Amino acid sequence: MSLATGVGSMPGTTNAAYAEAVRLVLGELPDLPHVPELPGRGVIAAMTGRGLALADGLAADLQPAGWRLTGASGVDHRRAVSLLAQDLDTVEELAQGVVGAFKTQVTGPWTLAATVEKPRGDKLLSDHGARRELAQALAEGVRIHLADLRRRVSGVERWIVQIDEPALAAVANAQVPTASGFGRHRRVDAPELSAHLEWMVAAIADSGAEAWVHSCAPQIPWGLVAGTGVAGLSADLDMLGPGDLDVFAEALEAGRTAALGVVPSADPATPPSDARLTERVQRWFDMLGLDPETAGEHLVVTPTCGLAGATPAWAARAVRLSATVARNL
Repeated sequence: MSLATGVGSMPGTTNAAYAEAVRLVLGELPDLPHVPELPGRGVIAAMTGRGLALADGLAADLQPAGWRLTGASGVDHRRAVSLLAQDLDTVEELAQGVVGAFKTQVTGPWTLAATVEKPRGDKLLSDHGARRELAQALAEGVRIHLADLRRRVSGVERWIVQIDEPALAAVANAQVPTASGFGRHRRVDAPELSAHLEWMVAAIADSGAEAWVHSCAPQIPWGLVAGTGVAGLSADLDMLGPGDLDVFAEALEAGRTAALGVVPSADPATPPSDARLTERVQRWFDMLGLDPETAGEHLVVTPTCGLAGATPAWAARAVRLSATVARNL
């Protein structure tokens, strides 16, 4: 049976909206709910701030140019840590009695390295040692995060950690701008790209959970990602090239998860029907020569990307559409 879940982010700018988002995913995605993220509440709730709130042993502060590592945590970093704990309090309160599977999301090491600055400026990406320390701190932070989630939602048997890497393609292809904006950081070689992801995957697996890697950006090196030992790959179907499709097909045949984003994540001019979306996934199976009965057990249906930019009405409908398509399959 195919499952449905959300990518992570939802619309909303208040803590009350966060509680509503938790109720929505618990009610509409009972087989695989997820910890919602509401980046509309500001930088402390957005992807980079959330990632720094998880990284163990790192201090940061918010500067005019963005997040920067510092000797001591600034007020915004402390607020990010506090908001994450507050959100998990809400999840714990509303998810009592939930059993089965549950997903949480963390910002990946390469996206953080491409968006966080060193203490003296410029991105962590420019310093081999700094980006290694960041990845290791993040891996340890994920261990702590998972232990906290297990304590809070004790009935869940299958925990999934989705590593979000929207900047991975930019890092791999030397497309991350330098501080001046006139140059680009050097590309990171494949062995190092893989190693930092492998640390994350290993930390998650050692904690008894499954690691998925998600990106809805184009040109992600999915073959490299698949080689890190991840249990699942998650992408916008429209962003997958011919070679990527083969990687996803091989993952399904090997019994790993493939999460396909097929439901629009922004309000469409003409909302698609569940029948049309179901047919699209079935055509994808046919094109790759996969048996829907077998491969469908490892397929997860999602929106194409996060729903933070959608209206609340469409976000709710997109979640329901994902669940309906999964049931149809």
